[in-house]
Amino acid sequence: MKKIGIIMGSDSDLPVVQKAVDTLKSLEIPYEVHIFSAHRTPVQARDFALNARENGFGALIAAAGMAAHLAGAIAANTTLPVIGIPLKSSVLDGMDALLATVQMPRGIPVATVAIDGAVNAALLAAQILAVEDASLAARLDARRRAEAAAVLEKDSKLSL
Repeated sequence: MKKIGIIMGSDSDLPVVQKAVDTLKSLEIPYEVHIFSAHRTPVQARDFALNARENGFGALIAAAGMAAHLAGAIAANTTLPVIGIPLKSSVLDGMDALLATVQMPRGIPVATVAIDGAVNAALLAAQILAVEDASLAARLDARRRAEAAAVLEKDSKLSL
């Protein structure tokens, strides 16, 4: 099975990124997590992206706040799918990161999830891998069924 690469711009991003890690673990998807900055370690970020396919990755997740150039910097150096997680900051509540992540120039796409949307980033990466992996697709289907059952259980207990 291909693995998922998760790159965050700073170790302060780990509380959000941990949700993606937990989701991938629950789906039994191999992953690696790294800290690379689009601005402070551009060479290492570029090298990671350039070699990602050869290193067994099937999709990449990049989490960054504020200027949020990390997902774009990664996407500029690979043709693997890149999913950006814009992170909430104290300045503009993550709107700066959301706009920086979603407004990529033509030819360098980055799929973008909600601000702090690490679970959806992991699920989207899993769905990408599941195109070629029936076992993973079955695990995703089971997860969806379990989530639906949990909602229906809450509905059955509702009495207003």
